[in-house]
Amino acid sequence: MRITLLGAGHIGQLIARLLSTSGDYELTVLDRDAAALARLQALPLQTRVADTADAAVLLQALRGQQAVVNALPYTMAITAATAAREAGCHYFDLTEDVAATQAIRRLADGAPTAFMPQCGLAPGFIGIVAHHLAQGFDTLHEVKMRVGALPAFPTNALKYNLTWSVDGLINEYCHPCEAIHEGRRIEALPLEGLEHFSMDGVEYEAFNTSGGLGTLCDTLAGRVQTLDYKSVRYPGHHALMKVLLEELQLKHDTRTLVDILRRAVPATMQDLVLVFVTVSGLREGVLLQEVFARKIFAERGNGKPARSAIQLTTAAGICAVVDLFRQGALPQHGFIRQEQVALPDFLANRFGRAYGQSGQVQSIG
Repeated sequence: MRITLLGAGHIGQLIARLLSTSGDYELTVLDRDAAALARLQALPLQTRVADTADAAVLLQALRGQQAVVNALPYTMAITAATAAREAGCHYFDLTEDVAATQAIRRLADGAPTAFMPQCGLAPGFIGIVAHHLAQGFDTLHEVKMRVGALPAFPTNALKYNLTWSVDGLINEYCHPCEAIHEGRRIEALPLEGLEHFSMDGVEYEAFNTSGGLGTLCDTLAGRVQTLDYKSVRYPGHHALMKVLLEELQLKHDTRTLVDILRRAVPATMQDLVLVFVTVSGLREGVLLQEVFARKIFAERGNGKPARSAIQLTTAAGICAVVDLFRQGALPQHGFIRQEQVALPDFLANRFGRAYGQSGQVQSIG
């Protein structure tokens, strides 16, 4: 399958490695950063330095390709999807942006090719899990989805290190959050709905953030009383982000906030991803609850390149759905929702198996 991958950043590097070494994909990687592309030179793929923000350049690059995997910032999602539609190739991305997803859905209407946005962790895998659990109930009451991409060793006041796109992080903290409350679809405020819970003896907090539900509000409308998504952090993070975003009004100057975080908060490859989904409802007249809980840890050592947990889970998510699509396990045209992926198929996939690994965060050495 001929695929163009847009973006050779933190996530794009691993996507490129997974797809190109699988033996089933003829991969070309585009990025404006020659140094990022140079890090891929040992892999069986082609690279091209190109202005990925130029719609005309994207269209030319996608002609003759069967599919495009977009690992660019969320701000490029609509441009890339439009180029894919014009070039006649299938489209997959990682966007968490609600407006971009709605625009891509309109592009997919009547298209002879497939459009599948939101293929990462959240939105992405978390929606696959929630929908799978929900199918086991006769009557749904609550579906609660919690995800955290967290440093394994938090040392600063924010209890946080940069593990993925700072722009994407702030986007989630600043936009309204889709939810279903008492059977009605609502827009909740970001950073609201603070709650606390523990897992494996560790205390966490969770609060509303935008985009994590994907299309589940549409899929479960009329069937569930409560549906929400919250990001998980260590206690104390929420209060400081409220100060930055609301009291200091940086939600109206996100470029300054992004610059501050990039300058002052270190990135880390020693992280973990926490996935926690609870679904309750009636099954044969009995009120029951089902829980899916998992921690995925960074990989390092053993002679292998270091892979952060967020890098591993995000890249595995999009590679798994592309692989299932290639195998014919998903619709071949129009808009594809994450919840159309069967969880057993995902976890059995060679890339999706990354969500089954467990262990400890390894230190240097």
